[in-house]
Amino acid sequence: MTVARQQVAQARRIVVKVGSSSLTTASGGLDADRVDALVDVLAKARSGGEKEFVLVSSGAIAAGLAPLGLRRRPKDLARQQAAASVGQGLLVARYTASFARYGVRVGQVLLTADDTSRRAHYRNAYRTLDQLLAMGALPVVNENDTVATDEIRFGDNDRLAALVAHLVRADLLVLLSDVDGLYDGDPATPGTSRIEEVHGPEDIAHVQIGSAGKAGVGTGGMVTKVEAARIAAAAGIPVVLTSASQAADALAGRATGTHFHRTGRRSADRLLWLAHASTPRGALVLDDGAVRAVVDGHKSLLPAGIAAVEGEFAAGDPVELRDLQGRAIARGLVNFDAKEIPQLLGRSTHDLARELGPGYEREVVHRDDLVVLHP
Repeated sequence: MTVARQQVAQARRIVVKVGSSSLTTASGGLDADRVDALVDVLAKARSGGEKEFVLVSSGAIAAGLAPLGLRRRPKDLARQQAAASVGQGLLVARYTASFARYGVRVGQVLLTADDTSRRAHYRNAYRTLDQLLAMGALPVVNENDTVATDEIRFGDNDRLAALVAHLVRADLLVLLSDVDGLYDGDPATPGTSRIEEVHGPEDIAHVQIGSAGKAGVGTGGMVTKVEAARIAAAAGIPVVLTSASQAADALAGRATGTHFHRTGRRSADRLLWLAHASTPRGALVLDDGAVRAVVDGHKSLLPAGIAAVEGEFAAGDPVELRDLQGRAIARGLVNFDAKEIPQLLGRSTHDLARELGPGYEREVVHRDDLVVLHP
């Protein structure tokens, strides 16, 4: 066993994400045998009391399709929410009954993107999950599809899983799919091979990554899984991507799936959600000097470096920082309303304070509330 896989086997707090296609039939409805098989693996892995698991589970919308007479996942949000409302109860009931065979209690946690992008919500979500784990329960997390709107949705549970892994300070993220890893081409095409190790983005720069799976019941595909792995790895959390049928091997550190090595260290919570969970309410266009100051100098954004303002936002909202070519170079929490900023453009804070008052002698975005977006 390699050192990296040994670290996987020794992970104590683990987030496991399982997709709809691994839990349901193609026509919708939960596959009890598949659910039980996954529960068997997780319950046995935690039986010694040394490991804690958080399960991020898709499947609510898919589980609600058949009971509502829907053949495929609907495209409109209202019917998706209706299916989630019916299916979420079925999903948690199935997990509750299955884990009960091992005497394991299940706690349901439903999140929206607001719960990881708003600081107070983020702290509350952490406290809830941490307390469930401390009391010996196994949290089952899903996006709250019944209330989430297009504006506050994660869009896929892969990204949610990466953020939850950081939220609970996990040692490992395991992404379970219907494919046993990341391949250098279409897995159905002869001659393609599984990529066993990914040390950084350059290792898979040549790979054409496919989209959603064959079953048509989920929102994610390999694209979202690789992006989730990138988010987690950059936050110091190793990731194993494999199929649900190989979950036991993955947790034991055996050579299965694709192992994404850490590429960074754990960052401040606020910066991770700012980069990956927040929805920009507008944009500030920076001149070249401001871009250099923010990206290379890790400086705050001052009014003098702003060339234009876009959108409608209030002080405290997340905004995107763009260069003159329109590329997003950073994201931050703005200290002024959108309607205030035009009068500040290109001016020094000293001049603004003298003319408008001491409240204007401050940064538009402070460096502590700013994260640079790497390509």
